[in-house]
Amino acid sequence: MINLTVNGRAVSLDADPDMPLLWAVREELQLTGSKFGCGAAQCGACTMHVAGAPVRSCMTPISSVQGPVTTIEGIASDKIGQAVQAAWVAHDVAQCGYCQSGQVMSAVALLKTHKKPTDAQIDEAMAGNLCRCGTYTRIRAAIHAAAATLA
Repeated sequence: MINLTVNGRAVSLDADPDMPLLWAVREELQLTGSKFGCGAAQCGACTMHVAGAPVRSCMTPISSVQGPVTTIEGIASDKIGQAVQAAWVAHDVAQCGYCQSGQVMSAVALLKTHKKPTDAQIDEAMAGNLCRCGTYTRIRAAIHAAAATLA
């Protein structure tokens, strides 16, 4: 049995310890907001937080998880998560939407460590989160807007 805390809830999974966190969350816990993109930790669609840090869950075995897991579903009650999601809507960031859960999770992690991030800090934090629709300018604007509402 693998014991995890996901979105504040203790769960026990009877699963292969090598199962990627993404599949444990999506298939075993039915939390499908985090997406499978590339399967190689290169696109960021699967980003979740483990112990507060963004991780690529498609390549993270559940046996290696140390600390609580937060998914896109779990940030709804988080003040920073709410600010980021509201800014995403206000700035019309999402087009196809596929990458957005990973983008939002990376933005939330950034704002937890940098209250007023610079463009360079945003670019660094968001590197590796690919958006095939190319809304990078809106993503940066939304992160600045979310930071402003949290100030």
